[in-house]
Amino acid sequence: MADISINNTNSAASQGTQKSKSNSLSQADFLSLLIQQMRNQDPTQPMDSSQMVSQLAQISQVSATQALQTSFNSLSTAMQGNQLLQASNLVGCEVTVPSSAAKLESSAGLDGAINVSDAGQTASVQIVDSAGKVVRTIGLGTPDVGLADFHWDGLGDDGQPLPMGTYGLKAQVGTTAVQTYVTGKVGSVGMAGTDQGAYLQVNGFGGVLLAQVARVN
Repeated sequence: MADISINNTNSAASQGTQKSKSNSLSQADFLSLLIQQMRNQDPTQPMDSSQMVSQLAQISQVSATQALQTSFNSLSTAMQGNQLLQASNLVGCEVTVPSSAAKLESSAGLDGAINVSDAGQTASVQIVDSAGKVVRTIGLGTPDVGLADFHWDGLGDDGQPLPMGTYGLKAQVGTTAVQTYVTGKVGSVGMAGTDQGAYLQVNGFGGVLLAQVARVN
């Protein structure tokens, strides 16, 4: 299962940011200091004009960098809002996401897929219990390249229903182990960290980043 860390900005962090801002020099502060320096300079040793031009160029560069950073921050915020809005359209839809485990939650079983990169090879999926024992093997024949779907009815190899819970998934194509996926319905969406973007809460799976979705069914 995937655990998504949700950002929670608290008052202490906000106060720390405000304190940091109050301790930094703004463009107006810098210009005020420069003017005071010129007013109080020694008349017999006036300030070097080239040094003043250099300082003015530096504050201009800092100002431009700050303006650019502000623009980037605004763009990032707008993109995050747009991504969340797009993700909200997936609520109620079924998606297929990469996972090496799945939750059996009803007698209807569960659906998933495997990633086939080489056609013409025999493929199979193994369902593994918490003790590491293979309780069911599902043959998929020789699927085409791409995502090959499978359905597990919740029964063991002996035909008896298995208890509800989380089971491991293993798959092979020929003699090569391949990625397994779980298919579930999107129950809700939200925002993970600022560097991660939107995430989906998928029934029978848990939280998964929008960027990790392999297929919308």
